[in-house]
Amino acid sequence: MEHKQPKLEVKNKQLIEKDGFTFKDLNNNGKLDPYEDWRLSPEERAKNLVSLMNMDEKIGVMLINTRRMGLYQEDKSKTSHDGVLDEGIVEKGESIFATSKVYGTTHTIKDRHLRHYILRDNFSPAETAEWINTMNEVAEATRLGIPVIVASNSRNENGESIFGMNDAIGIFSTWPGTLGLAAAAMGDIKNGKDASIISEFAKIAHDEWNATGLRKGYMYMADVVTDPRWQRTYGTFGEDPEFIADAIGRIIDAFQGETLGKDSIAMTTKHFPGGGPRENGFDPHYKEGKWNLYPTPGSLEKYHLPPFRAAVEHGTSSIMPYYSIPSIKKSVYQEFEGEDIPFEEVGFAFNHYFLEDILRGKLGFKGYINSDSGIVNNMSWGVESLSVPERFAKAVNAGTDIIADTNDIENLKEAVDNGWISEKRINEANERLLTEMFALGLFDNRTYNSPENADKVVNTPAHWDAAYEAHKKSVTILKNSKETLPLTADKLEGKKVYMKAYHKDTEHAATYTEQALADAKELGQFELTDAYEEADIAILFLQPKSGTYFNATPGLLELGLCENKSLKAMDGSPYQETTLSDIEHLNTVAENIRSRGGKVIISVNVSLPWLLGNVEPLADALVAGYDTFFKAQLEIIAGNDGPTGVLPLTLPASEEVIAVDENGNCASRNDVPGYDKDKYMPEGMGYAYKDSDGNVYKLGHGLQYNGFR
Repeated sequence: MEHKQPKLEVKNKQLIEKDGFTFKDLNNNGKLDPYEDWRLSPEERAKNLVSLMNMDEKIGVMLINTRRMGLYQEDKSKTSHDGVLDEGIVEKGESIFATSKVYGTTHTIKDRHLRHYILRDNFSPAETAEWINTMNEVAEATRLGIPVIVASNSRNENGESIFGMNDAIGIFSTWPGTLGLAAAAMGDIKNGKDASIISEFAKIAHDEWNATGLRKGYMYMADVVTDPRWQRTYGTFGEDPEFIADAIGRIIDAFQGETLGKDSIAMTTKHFPGGGPRENGFDPHYKEGKWNLYPTPGSLEKYHLPPFRAAVEHGTSSIMPYYSIPSIKKSVYQEFEGEDIPFEEVGFAFNHYFLEDILRGKLGFKGYINSDSGIVNNMSWGVESLSVPERFAKAVNAGTDIIADTNDIENLKEAVDNGWISEKRINEANERLLTEMFALGLFDNRTYNSPENADKVVNTPAHWDAAYEAHKKSVTILKNSKETLPLTADKLEGKKVYMKAYHKDTEHAATYTEQALADAKELGQFELTDAYEEADIAILFLQPKSGTYFNATPGLLELGLCENKSLKAMDGSPYQETTLSDIEHLNTVAENIRSRGGKVIISVNVSLPWLLGNVEPLADALVAGYDTFFKAQLEIIAGNDGPTGVLPLTLPASEEVIAVDENGNCASRNDVPGYDKDKYMPEGMGYAYKDSDGNVYKLGHGLQYNGFR
C-alpha cells in the first residue's frame, strides 16, 4: 500500500524519520512506536498506546468535562498563554454539574490526564481554533503526547441560549431550529422531493466545525416526540420515526463521511433508547422525570428504536444513553426482534441489557458509549443508594465507556483500586475512545488548525444564504381563511400594518418586536404603524415559553398560551403560570382590527406542541415558525415565496386530550406519537386540533398558496 506523507507540526516534541517518512516522536524516546506510526490503522495504534499508558492516564481519558475558554474568565490573572486558557478553579457545587472541584486547564490536562472536553462558550471561530490549538500544545508536552478532543452541542440553529442544548447561537451559520429543519424537509418530501435540505445543512455545518477544530458533536437528537409536555421537544426532528431515521442517517453521513477520517466530525447520537416516552412530560434532569413509560404494546420497537438503528447503520461514532429508567409498573412488557426485554430499573447508562444486548448485540453498534452529564452525581437514577465509586463501576461495567461532565478521577480510580472494574474493561474503553482520536487525525496532521481559515470558512456567504433559504422553507401555514395570505402588493395597497411580538418575558418581547420591525423595514413591503387603532392588518409574533428542563414545574407543564392562569400543583396546592405575557393586549388588538374589517395574522413559535384553542380563533391566518427568522416569515407572508413547510408533530386538540388523572395516567399515550394517538384515545375523543376552517393540525399539515409551488 502506498503511503502519502501527512504534513506534521509539533510545538513541544521532535519529528523523527523512518523509511523515508516523518513521524512525531510523541513520547520523546527517539524511536518510532506503533502509536506514532500514521501508516497503521487507528485500532492498531490505539491498542499500542493503551499498552504504554498507566492507570491514571487511562482513567483521565474516560472522563469528559466542560471547559471554559480564557476569554470567558473575567479575572485575567487566572489565565495563561496570553489569556487563551482558563486557569481558574471552580469550587464544588457552583452549578448542577459542578459536582466535583474543577481545576485550571493546564493542571487538568497535565495532572488529571483529561483529554475530552465540552465547549459551551460562544466566541469567534478564530478564537475557538486558537483555544483548541493551545490546549493541544499543553497536551503535546505531556509524557505520551496524547492530544485533546473538543465536543460541543449543536451550534448552527437559531433559538434562545439554553445551557446544555443551545449553548452557542449566531456565530456559525444560523439555521432554523431542528423542528424547523424537519418542517422544511418534510415539506419537500410532500412536494415529491426528498430530505436533501438536511444533508445540505449538515454538510455546511460540518465544514464550519472542521475549520475550527471542533471535531466532536453531541448531536443530534434521534428521540421521537411522544409525550407533548416534554420540554426538549424543540431539539428533536419531531414525531415521525421513519423521517427521523432518514434525517439522522443523512446527518451522520455528512458530518462523518463514509468512514471516520481526518476531516470527519465524530457524532454522538442521543439519547438512547429515546427520551420521548416521558411520564407526563417531566424531564429526567430532575427526580420527578426519571421514568420512561411504555404502556403500549410494541411501542419501544415500533416508535423509539428505528432512528437509533439508522444511526448505527450509518456508523455513528458514539451514542449517548438517556438519564431515565424504564418503568416496570407503568409499562407493559416490550420486546425487540422477537425477544422480551428485561427492564432493570436503572438509568440507561447503567443498563447492561440495553447497552450490551440491544445496542451492541442486536443493533451491532461498534463505537463507544458516552454517558449524559452528571450520571454519577445528580442524575444517578436507580442507583441513588450506591456510593459514587460504585456508580462509576455500575456504568462502566454496563458498557458506558466515558462519563460526561465530570473530572472526578478520584472516584473512578477508587472503583478500579477496589477491584470493581477489570483492567481489561478499562483498556477496552480506552481503545474505543482513542481509536476515534486516531481516526480523526488528532495525533497527526489535525492537531492544530488555522484560526484565520476558521473565520473565513464560517463567514462564507453561501453558508448563510443556504441557512436563510431553510428558514423560508420551514414556515408553515396552518390556517388561511378566505385567502388572507399572501399579502401581495395589491392587498397591501393603502393599508397600514401593525406589528408586535409577544413573549413570556416582556423585555424579550420588546427586543423581538424591535427585530420584527427592523426586518419589515428592510423588506420595505409594508406601511407600518405604531397604533393598532389605525391599522388595517396586524402581524403578531407569539414566542411562548413553558418550563425549563433543569427544574420541574409545580404541576404539569402548561401548553396553553396563558397569563396568570390558576393551576394545581402535583401536591394539590394552587399556583399560577404564564406562558405568554400581555394576552389581553393581543386580544384587544385582534378584536379591534377585525371589528373594522381588517385582517389578523398570527405566527406561533412551535418549540412545544402548544394548545392553540384561545389564539387560533383570533387569526385570519395562522403561521407556525420554529425559531424561524421573522424576516423569512414576513417574506412568505408577503408572497415573495410560496410556503412549503409542514408540521413535524401533531398539535393537541385541548386540555382534555392530554389530561392526567389522579393515578397519573394520561388520556393520550405517553409512548405513542401524535399521528397514532387516536388508536388509543377514549371513545369519541380525537387527539389533533381542528380549527374553525376544518384544518386538522396533525403531522404533515401545511397549506400552500394557490398558484405557488
